[in-house]
Amino acid sequence: MNKLTRAEMFRRLHAENPEPKTELAYNSTFELLIAVILSAQATDVGVNKATRPLFAVANTPEKMAALGVDGLKHYIKTIGLFNTKAENVIKTCHALVAQHNGEVPAQREALEALPGVGRKTANVVLNTAFRQVAMAVDTHIFRVSNRTGLARGKNVLEVERNLLKFVPKEYLLDAHHWLILHGRYVCVARKPKCGSCMIEDLCDYKDKTED
Repeated sequence: MNKLTRAEMFRRLHAENPEPKTELAYNSTFELLIAVILSAQATDVGVNKATRPLFAVANTPEKMAALGVDGLKHYIKTIGLFNTKAENVIKTCHALVAQHNGEVPAQREALEALPGVGRKTANVVLNTAFRQVAMAVDTHIFRVSNRTGLARGKNVLEVERNLLKFVPKEYLLDAHHWLILHGRYVCVARKPKCGSCMIEDLCDYKDKTED
């Protein structure tokens, strides 16, 4: 895929969805951080079902820390890896209160120092909450980037670096959302819906389907 093709790809994605958003439900940067931590190896739908009642009673680091690990588990037990996630979330809440006055930091290093927050989670928060250019490469984005030829790479970090290099600058801020939505609903894992894909003619994938 060349420079002009990439530009046309994002022009179309932008035209269809000018202001793409995450499908995680949140009302503050803190809620977004917790939702993203919980979303690892889980669906956004499943996370939203759990966080709706959770955020109703604990929407600040102080309130969530007060729940304790066992109290938090009650709300997130339907989410995969909930035991580990509960421990990390409570530790993160304590760290936010002790080190950041209860606020979510806007710096990568500070975010990645929080328990349960890796590079991908930090990228989502930086991009979605603080509107910084960052590319959180999940399984969907990794697949779309390699399959289409947009930005190939053998691992997520390589794909991330190539996306930051190849995505046209005017589309970088929202590229994460367009790509994840495209991978979630059109360029799906087992059988991509090439027949109904708006960028099929731009894509390098050789085994296109008719659906």
